[in-house]
Amino acid sequence: MSEEIIIRIQTQDGLKRINVSKNATLKDLYEIVYKSLNLLDYGFSLFTDRKFSKEVRSTRSSTINKSNLNHGDILYYKQMAGTSSADPVPSTSSTSDSNQAAGTSKIRHKSTTVAEDPVDIELSKLDGQIQRKRDEKLCRHTATNRCVHCSSLEPYDESYLKEQKIKHLSFHSYIRKMTSGVDRGKFVAFEDINCKIKSGCREHPPWPKGICSKCQPSAITLNRQIYRHVDNVMFENNEIVDEFINYWRTTSHQRLGFLYGCYETTTDVPLGIRARVVAIYEPPQESTKSSIKLLDDPNDKEVEEMASALGIRRIGWIFTDLEAINDGKVKHLRGIDTFFLTAKECILAGHFQNLHPNVCRQSSNGYFGSKFVTICVTGDKENQIHMEGYQVSAQCMALVRDNCLVPTKDAPELGYIRESTDKQYVPDVFYKDKDQYGNEVQKMARPLPVEYLLLDVPTSSPLVPLFTFPSRQQRFPVENRLLDKHLQDFATFHNYMQIYKSRDFLLAMSDFHVLLYLYGLTCFDIKMKSQMGQILQAVRTQDESLANQFMRSDIWRTFEQLISAHVHENDNHMNAEINNAKSDWTCNHCTFINNNDMQACEMCSLPR
Repeated sequence: MSEEIIIRIQTQDGLKRINVSKNATLKDLYEIVYKSLNLLDYGFSLFTDRKFSKEVRSTRSSTINKSNLNHGDILYYKQMAGTSSADPVPSTSSTSDSNQAAGTSKIRHKSTTVAEDPVDIELSKLDGQIQRKRDEKLCRHTATNRCVHCSSLEPYDESYLKEQKIKHLSFHSYIRKMTSGVDRGKFVAFEDINCKIKSGCREHPPWPKGICSKCQPSAITLNRQIYRHVDNVMFENNEIVDEFINYWRTTSHQRLGFLYGCYETTTDVPLGIRARVVAIYEPPQESTKSSIKLLDDPNDKEVEEMASALGIRRIGWIFTDLEAINDGKVKHLRGIDTFFLTAKECILAGHFQNLHPNVCRQSSNGYFGSKFVTICVTGDKENQIHMEGYQVSAQCMALVRDNCLVPTKDAPELGYIRESTDKQYVPDVFYKDKDQYGNEVQKMARPLPVEYLLLDVPTSSPLVPLFTFPSRQQRFPVENRLLDKHLQDFATFHNYMQIYKSRDFLLAMSDFHVLLYLYGLTCFDIKMKSQMGQILQAVRTQDESLANQFMRSDIWRTFEQLISAHVHENDNHMNAEINNAKSDWTCNHCTFINNNDMQACEMCSLPR
């Protein structure tokens, strides 16, 4: 039996002692350290000095004895760049599916420190049972008892969902389904798909010179996602969308905006979540009749800050795809015969969903999926304007995040999975389809019908309109609309405020676009956003006394004087120009315009 020695491993968490044979190879040493420290990848190195300059390389050609490592020596552990000793994103299986919780061979540590959304906390406290009434024909028991015909059902019961024509499970119903077994979800973790090579593998040179089964992402088979994070989108009233569509009605150009509102529970779907839209923010953009180009938004951070102060958040995006025909109708452009969303729109939706991940304590990194929704305003079969809501699947989010999915040039309904290059390894992606004989076959996703990535989300408005921001006949112009009579300036704001009396100050301020305009202004080197906490709280709570306090504050009175002076100065300048124009006279002979003090034409010298 070979002689064993003790090697001490110094990590950031402390000192760890390991037993290793003198005749063991340095690769065996790395394996023992990997197991002793409960690491999840091999992205680490061992050094003999604190400065990490003398590395003990993992190799089979050298042993502990030959490397001059003795009993009691200290090796210093260092995590290499691009790797993590925390739980990594697990690789997908050969039939990877976001509907299946990844990784059952190890117990994944769920995140317990994340702050979930209030709606998620509320739903997690409910039992989610679907209550049924006593069936007079089938039940043979008293009113206090229950049988199979009237006992409550689980929120994921397939027969109930099919009977109610519910196409997708709510996310919380899906969680209940995955954690309903005997193990109570002990081996279940909600992890995003990884499409990148795991960095830090020391078995071979980095890609493209080498790759192995440990670091190579597995092939992905796309499946339709059985759940969705948002089950309904509700616009509080029709005025929100009408104001947004007015830009298209005025210019015939398409428009894009971000939806602001909140998430709340809904009873339409068991343990369902509804996105409630209260306002639309239109970022800087360039548009034509068939395209939209988003520009950099310098005010993006301010919009988020103001929305947070109002108790709302960015919950989705909306865009138009409209083409007018006769009698005020629009073309039916999207449907089952053409496409629902183009590949470019799916990629953009995936990008937005990656920017707004869903906080989930069932995931090891604290995030899984997204509640961000996509709304398309287009024409229906009756050639009327209507809205269609969508989300893209977690698989699509992973493909977009890892830059694997691109659009095709000629077919808007088809995407394309990149091929591997020297700079990027792309795993094989497949989808299932039926051939001419009705057999289910597996195809390479080059090209890829994007319908495999889509989830439809019902979109509606309530029968009785709701108003977080009160309705009004005279509205303040919407930001970033470079149109005549749509610009936001002092004169426009002055005219807007003249409509409301002092007792209606709260009503005047209860407009998303008014507040956003004021939030970005600077008054005598004082940023208005630093002074608007009181009025934002007043609008949020509809507290009239708090709004009146802000109206009587020094900063608001100074701002009013500044606007009044600016408007009067512009009026005086305009009147002066009009008077100067009236003081000139036109020669009847040569039509030259002369100054009023000239008695003869300066051009032809004929008398006035």
